[in-house]
Amino acid sequence: MIMKKIFVIVGLIVSISMWATDEASQVMSVDSINTTSTVSKAIGDSAYLNDDYVTAAQVYETLLTNGEAADLYYNLGNSYYKSGEIAKAILNYERALLLEPGNADIRFNLEMAKAKTVDKIDVVPEIFFVSWIKTLINTQSVDAWSYCGIVFFILFIITLYFFVFSKSVSIKKISFFSGLLCALIVICANIFAAEQKKRLLDRENGIIMTPNVVVRSTPSESGTNLFVLHEGRKVQIKDSSMREWKEIRLEDGKVGWIPTTAIEII
Repeated sequence: MIMKKIFVIVGLIVSISMWATDEASQVMSVDSINTTSTVSKAIGDSAYLNDDYVTAAQVYETLLTNGEAADLYYNLGNSYYKSGEIAKAILNYERALLLEPGNADIRFNLEMAKAKTVDKIDVVPEIFFVSWIKTLINTQSVDAWSYCGIVFFILFIITLYFFVFSKSVSIKKISFFSGLLCALIVICANIFAAEQKKRLLDRENGIIMTPNVVVRSTPSESGTNLFVLHEGRKVQIKDSSMREWKEIRLEDGKVGWIPTTAIEII
């Protein structure tokens, strides 16, 4: 009876881990892209080092047509930042951060670029627990969380073996609590991987790309003017069902409509 329950638990966690691996495999790895584009990337890097930021940006943009990679987005963001195109720099830093949310260099450069934007918005504070969870999720990418789940699943199997077959009571106790901890980490790692995957697929945020745009109360030029946003401002896209207009939300809770041409999805 005990063995039957164990097999059920193992089967469940195996299914979860296999799902996590599948989630991770759907995101193109940075290394695979870099391997196939080393020479071309070297040209972009050389142009950047020679202060030819326009050429560097063109090279990185071309490479990104073959697939997403955090380091290419990062380098592209740096090229635009050096060229003084802050909105494009922020856009590409944000895209890089989606792929590598725990990268401190990307986050630092993004904050530097944001400091050059016009709009300063007071963010509505979150409950500390929610902020802590978000910070924890952002420490790793979808791949990293998936691998973490696999590693701790293997550790769970090992602890399960000692719990079932060891004759020592103390070892059984240690194995039991260690197994519970490993199982909890496996579950959390898969939940966090799913959240990161959702962010990659949904792309719910965008960057204002025009020098300024009037936010209106309705999706029409005749709508009431609510406020003005400037290039580089990050917004959440609430409604993208219309071709010509997007409904957006700011961190302070303000909502309104802007033309689709004024925004680019991260």
